[in-house]
Amino acid sequence: MADAIATATDAATESLFVKELIKQWRAQDTHGAWDGKSDLVLIDPYIVDKQRRREIPIMGDPDPETLWRLELFYNAVALSIERETGVMVTPMMKMHHEGFGRMILAAGRLIVVNKQLRDVHRFGFDNLGKLAEDGEKLVAAGVEMIRKYPEVAAI
Repeated sequence: MADAIATATDAATESLFVKELIKQWRAQDTHGAWDGKSDLVLIDPYIVDKQRRREIPIMGDPDPETLWRLELFYNAVALSIERETGVMVTPMMKMHHEGFGRMILAAGRLIVVNKQLRDVHRFGFDNLGKLAEDGEKLVAAGVEMIRKYPEVAAI
């Protein structure tokens, strides 16, 4: 069982999306305070398993750290799409203080990812594999849109 978890963790950390997410976190550390922390410790706040989720109230306003973590997640999605397509992708978020809103990723005049957000105060994934999987799905959807409508993404 422990070997299976270790293998799944290794596979997830090899995901290009997870690597980009870790780069986003490392880029935020302008003073080197996180140099001694492992990559898994940095992205641990994204892992909200059943026990952690039970500790978070069902209704609540997202705190600034949660919003920042959400922005870094979608920045990693945008940069992963950029790396694959060569087209600049810009994230834009409109969030209500109660934790619902919308995140879009735009390339030129094309919306490549359009995500309705709810219960942002509980934003997270069951495990590292799910984080990698969901991030890769968003990247794949964005890349597919740009390849389908390259002339709109180039404007």
